[in-house]
Amino acid sequence: MDHVARIQAAWARVRPDLDVTPIGVIGRLHRVGILLTEQLKVIYRRFGLSEGEFDVLATLRRAGEPFERAPGEIAAHTMVTTSAVTKRIDRLERAGLVTRRRSAKDGRGRVVALTPAGRDLIDRAFVEHVRNEQRLLADLTPEQVTQLERLLTIWLEKLEPPRPG
Repeated sequence: MDHVARIQAAWARVRPDLDVTPIGVIGRLHRVGILLTEQLKVIYRRFGLSEGEFDVLATLRRAGEPFERAPGEIAAHTMVTTSAVTKRIDRLERAGLVTRRRSAKDGRGRVVALTPAGRDLIDRAFVEHVRNEQRLLADLTPEQVTQLERLLTIWLEKLEPPRPG
């Protein structure tokens, strides 16, 4: 009996009037999320990055040439506030991994871009990140991975607010 099953059983014993079935799914998903995050952070730390810094660099890299975005776009692609993105960008800029400049389109706006060192770092880190994710899924069959992805996609579509335009 795993940790979640013990909690579920205890609740069923003390509150037999409630259907505690959701604890089995939500509790395990929550624990899996925590454990996965810890396993992912191992790779980020290996490259001297926090989870948030990895996310910013990956967002810039995914943008394609010239590997730049406005801070607001970075916030939208990382699901964090603009102020949190600013702190991450400050650290990345001090490390020489990104630059910040005024936007050519809007003189008041800013653009954040990967430096060559930032691109090299995220390319190397991303290779290890993908290998790590493959390792984490290795105990599941390809069919189970496909089924899990499909179920999580359906559920996420129901929970996540619609993205603007």
